[in-house]
Amino acid sequence: MSTAVLVLENGQVFRGLPFGAVGETLGEAVFCTAMTGYQETLTDPSYHRQIVVATAPQIGNTGWNNEDDESHGGKIWVAGYAVRNPTRRVSNWRATTSLEDELGRQGIVGISGIDTRTLVRILRDHGSMRAGVFSGAALADTDELLARVREQPQMKGANLAGEVTTDAGYVIEPAGEARFTVAAIDLGIKTNTPRMFAERGVRVHVLPSTVGVDAITELKPDGVFLSNGPGDPATADAMVELTRGVLGEGLPLFGICFGNQILGRALGRSTYKMKFGHRGINIPVIDHATGKVSITAQNHGFALEGEAGEEFDTDFGRARVSHVCANDGVVEGVELLSGQAFSVQYHPEAAAGPHDAAYLFDKFVTRLEGGSAQGASA
Repeated sequence: MSTAVLVLENGQVFRGLPFGAVGETLGEAVFCTAMTGYQETLTDPSYHRQIVVATAPQIGNTGWNNEDDESHGGKIWVAGYAVRNPTRRVSNWRATTSLEDELGRQGIVGISGIDTRTLVRILRDHGSMRAGVFSGAALADTDELLARVREQPQMKGANLAGEVTTDAGYVIEPAGEARFTVAAIDLGIKTNTPRMFAERGVRVHVLPSTVGVDAITELKPDGVFLSNGPGDPATADAMVELTRGVLGEGLPLFGICFGNQILGRALGRSTYKMKFGHRGINIPVIDHATGKVSITAQNHGFALEGEAGEEFDTDFGRARVSHVCANDGVVEGVELLSGQAFSVQYHPEAAAGPHDAAYLFDKFVTRLEGGSAQGASA
């Protein structure tokens, strides 16, 4: 029987069976606590260059379909996939193929049959780390495989948004009459995000991460959106300057995930790499203004510096830390007190995940309505 091995940069080795494509893959090993929604996870561009370890013991029950992809074009973005027990039978009426077949079709190297509980404990205790999955002709002695793992670059300092952004802009039209127009900067945008805007009567111009302020203002948008995405926000200086330019134009702005970190940096905050990050669809977040707790979908390994309710001065007026994680106090949102800009670290588009935070899209549309009224009265 063929074998596969997962090698961590600390030298620990897990032996199992090939799952998906056979070969070699390198990336940062991270774990996701979601019990469902693996298709959305695997196609999320924010997971670029990461080997995802599923904490749920059985994966693949619902197969793979043509509707739940979260990347433009249905691309799987994870570097690799590690699971305990792949299902032997697909059971879902929407499935068009199995998870393993789709992983193989897209060349995603994975491993199954390993003790994922032990692996997750290691990542929790020692932090996310570089890793590799090897099978078939890529197999070699452990020292050789470990050397390959350690030769790859760290996630800290990785500038990855440009590797996942769209090559050219495109437009998502609302089902009915367009009430507003939003310029969405694609740093790794998920397909459900423009859909959430479209449901609210918003025409979305999805733009490459290399876009400039002038190109945005030429569209005469009512607001600007900063998407999720992969990599270290400390490398995204160009995006920070773009955001500062947008704020300087007085345009309403909404950001999620990587976009939250970019807005935070534009407001003068620094970022840091977390020990093992937040990845799952069951993470509680406290809204400082109301005390309300939302259960959220998250995927981030970096975060903004700050404390709950902290207010601070920026070049664009006073701002504050608006949300924090109930588990560990990590910053989960920032906002300008003027209301012009706000962002959250989690995924209100809920793909996959709970719908507690969907109201944030309504909040942004309300801000667009306010901006429209101000423009009419000016």
